[in-house]
Amino acid sequence: MMHAEPVEYSKPLVERKVTASAAGSYLGLVAVLTVLQTVNADLDLIAFLPDWLESLTIPLLPGLITWVSGYKAKHTPRPDLPLDQR
Repeated sequence: MMHAEPVEYSKPLVERKVTASAAGSYLGLVAVLTVLQTVNADLDLIAFLPDWLESLTIPLLPGLITWVSGYKAKHTPRPDLPLDQR
């Protein structure tokens, strides 16, 4: 039985998807806070929504932006990995 030489993998970089998601989350939250500061937390901005949905709308926006950022970002290639692990 033959044993292969040990394989050394390079230190993985931060995946582009993770970077894009983190940046999207930060910028999304800044945008939400900017809007709230501009309208002075005027809840009439979302008053057309049912009360229970109003409290869910604002926190959902940064999460949605994070999800879209991660989904749209390209995968970081790892050519140092074997084909079955890429």
